[in-house]
Amino acid sequence: METPWFAKRHVSEIRPGDHGWLAYSGFEERDRVIGPFVREGLATNEKVVYVTDAPADRLPGLGAGADAAAFQRSRQLRVISRRDACLDRAGGFEPARMLDTLAGEVGSAFGQGFRAVRITTDYSWLLNDPGVADLPGVLGCEHRVGDAVSPSTMAMAVCQIDRCACPPEQLAALRDTHEVLVEVDPEYEDNVLRIVRTFAPDGLRVEGELDAARHKAFEDRLARVSVGPDGRRRGVRLNLSRLRFIDLRGLHLLVRHAVSLDGDDALILDGLQPEVENVIEMVGWHRLPGLARGRDRVPETEDLA
Repeated sequence: METPWFAKRHVSEIRPGDHGWLAYSGFEERDRVIGPFVREGLATNEKVVYVTDAPADRLPGLGAGADAAAFQRSRQLRVISRRDACLDRAGGFEPARMLDTLAGEVGSAFGQGFRAVRITTDYSWLLNDPGVADLPGVLGCEHRVGDAVSPSTMAMAVCQIDRCACPPEQLAALRDTHEVLVEVDPEYEDNVLRIVRTFAPDGLRVEGELDAARHKAFEDRLARVSVGPDGRRRGVRLNLSRLRFIDLRGLHLLVRHAVSLDGDDALILDGLQPEVENVIEMVGWHRLPGLARGRDRVPETEDLA
């Protein structure tokens, strides 16, 4: 199993000094990470700096009932356009200007009465737009942002990018300029079982032990993730590389769910560990309709690119 050098944290665990990375596969994944990041900052005495051309009331984390204008008037929410934050007069990306913009916001936060600063921006446009595409500039900027954020006792950052914005090797180079990989908060977590939504591939990562006391919690999350946008009950993938135990009733639960899927869809089990695979082999795959063996090995960084 890979042992990556970076830390991995759920978004609720981000703290000052973290230079975080989010490579998202769709708006749902982005919003389920950036939304809590923004919302938690606004719910506490923390300043939120968002570099974007989107209007404040349409940002992740500012849903119905949130008064974006009030947060802006108090300067707790700073929505800075790309032009003002990081573009030169010709419309090109200017890394030094981005760094100066962020440094100014962090430097003024304490005097404004805030205990910490949360920073986020999406670099996808810089790599998608041939007119301004600047991978070396973004890489250099991210290294310097990391140098500024990592020793800080006030600043934390989550840098966003659409996985489709650049080829895999460029995506990996951008990822490696960060110390922390960020993912969604768990769907369920106690001291025995953790269930985490995954987006690439679509499904759930199940960690720990799936025993009788937790069947209902797992069944509810599995049912929820299996309903697609069209209402169809679709097959998904379960990353079981960190699941140490499943009982026979839990296995029956998987089968019951799998046979209820629409069409010929299957429930695919990735990363089966010996303890779990032994239970399946004891029953026999031929007696488990709708379940399919997936990959034997799941890369540690797959869901976090």
